[in-house]
Amino acid sequence: MSKAHRGKGIRDQAAHGRGDCPVCNRSNVKILYEQEAGEQKVKICKTCRAAIKHGKKSIINLAVASSASEGAAAERAAPPKAAAPAAETASAVAAETPAAEV
Repeated sequence: MSKAHRGKGIRDQAAHGRGDCPVCNRSNVKILYEQEAGEQKVKICKTCRAAIKHGKKSIINLAVASSASEGAAAERAAPPKAAAPAAETASAVAAETPAAEV
């Protein structure tokens, strides 16, 4: 039996292969199994890998969440747009709304 996920096989990895599983959010578990989530590969724990394999969990939610967080990070990095002065905004709204007929 292969022992790639035990002892010597994981010593060279950061924190000896331990961390937080992005699927089940458990902490200090071995995250050694690569799984494709959309276009990217993420490392998950052994139990989540088995659950995904048997169709009990989905990693697609993880891909959507990570792409959404990347989009939010891009929005934070972009400079904010200058707001129009209140007088200009009020006159634009008044021009667009039709006058009430008597």
